[in-house]
Amino acid sequence: MTTSGPSRSRLATATLVLAAQLTASCARAPSFDILGSFFPAWLVCLMLSTLLAVFSRWFFSRMRILVAYPILVYPSLIAIFTFALWLAFFH
Repeated sequence: MTTSGPSRSRLATATLVLAAQLTASCARAPSFDILGSFFPAWLVCLMLSTLLAVFSRWFFSRMRILVAYPILVYPSLIAIFTFALWLAFFH
């Protein structure tokens, strides 16, 4: 008995998806040598974005801008700055 058309196409699709997942991260991750230790690039972006968020807080207080929910705003700023730095320098 032969296999039907839809199951053969599912097998081909599953094989293609598996092959794509196995070869997705073959490149080496970007890292920095800081005092003899290698740090991943995302960690450097996170540290820089934390400094940018601190600067933003200073700027907001200097301009007398009231932040309604600081527990949401500052972590969101850190995330936005991290993603923007990653895209600007490593993508």
